[in-house]
Amino acid sequence: MKLSLAGSVHDPHDPIGRSLFNVLAMVAESDLARMRTREGMTIAKAKGRLRGKQPKLKPTQGAHLVALWAAGAHTSTELAELFGVARSTVYRAIKRADPATAGPHLPSVSAGGRR
Repeated sequence: MKLSLAGSVHDPHDPIGRSLFNVLAMVAESDLARMRTREGMTIAKAKGRLRGKQPKLKPTQGAHLVALWAAGAHTSTELAELFGVARSTVYRAIKRADPATAGPHLPSVSAGGRR
């Protein structure tokens, strides 16, 4: 078996031909994996089993966290340690609860760094 591309013939028994066939096989395999993943997600969605990442805090925990924050008794770091989450999760819970009352003292949550 030989492969002809753009006028040049590649034999799978020589080193260049072998590497070319390996690259083509990897591309085909990744496309096949992507296709199977999409099919599986479509089936799961149809069955109602496709959900995103589960929240770290339950609604009652989020409400309790916001109440503690509003009382001013704990810092964001203390709340994060108390609830076993990252500070960014604390900030997001406070912002989701009521963005208007989150206040200017609430640092912005950026994807890049930590404060």
